[in-house]
Amino acid sequence: MGCGRKDDAVGHDDLDSRVHDRVALDEIALYAEVLSAVATSERPLTLAELDNALGLSASAVC
Repeated sequence: MGCGRKDDAVGHDDLDSRVHDRVALDEIALYAEVLSAVATSERPLTLAELDNALGLSASAVC
């Protein structure tokens, strides 16, 4: 698990074996996490809330 992020939150094991760009899939998953957090909020998210949505811990140093 790198830098406090959620590990395999999407479960890439079900994907077509022809899809091999794991980095792109991980970026899409992170973007989806942010969109979900924004959709449920009635105001702009704080940096701490964004970090939480992305699965980052407050003490993670990258």
